[in-house]
Amino acid sequence: MSLREKIDQHNLPKHVAVIMDGNGRWAKKRGGLRIFGHQSAITAVRETVEAAAELGVEYLTLYAFSTENWNRPQYEVNALMQLLVSTIGKETATLMKNNIRLHAIGNTESLPASCRKELEEAIEATQHNTRMTLVLALSYSGRWDIAQAINRIGKAIQNGTLLPEEVNEQNFGSFLATTGMPDPELLIRTSGEQRISNFLLWQLAYTELYITDLLWPDFRKENLYEALVAYQGRERRFGKTSEQLIK
Repeated sequence: MSLREKIDQHNLPKHVAVIMDGNGRWAKKRGGLRIFGHQSAITAVRETVEAAAELGVEYLTLYAFSTENWNRPQYEVNALMQLLVSTIGKETATLMKNNIRLHAIGNTESLPASCRKELEEAIEATQHNTRMTLVLALSYSGRWDIAQAINRIGKAIQNGTLLPEEVNEQNFGSFLATTGMPDPELLIRTSGEQRISNFLLWQLAYTELYITDLLWPDFRKENLYEALVAYQGRERRFGKTSEQLIK
């Protein structure tokens, strides 16, 4: 039985998030610049998106560029932005063909104008697609997300549309960048690093973590299948006991 055949279609996570890590190390092992690793990672992105859509995952969120990434050497940031622009432009037709909607979360206003233009055009072109939503986290961090949510809540209280006592765990999520999406049930991180790196801090409260030593440019469909099989082998209790789940 193949890995894909082991996947229970009735127990798929609706939302899978991925921290795509290891591009620089992958390039260094091959004697190349870090941007070589980023360029080589496009195949991993394409295969992961395709596999997730084929299986029936509803949301796939990729951590593409964090707010902390702005602190990297300027030449790398510039190269990443150029790569992002060209990739979005090239892949929009593929997203349309596969009925995949593109969405972005993060402080996208901080992106270069050319990048924002490509992103906005792709989002508009794919807005009516229904098979899966591909979410790019760009200039994003979990702390930024929580801070902007608090800012939005403050404004709602100030203009009288929300009372302070109405703010609770249930409605806080509606002020986050991921409003309208289910929280991720599965987070995949490549490269073996065992941290969440300021990603979806509120949303990952009960997310299952799957960490692989594989560097992101080497990630393929089979590796996504492995992660899903591992996820489906876990017991998700949400604070309850195993006995309570059986009842």
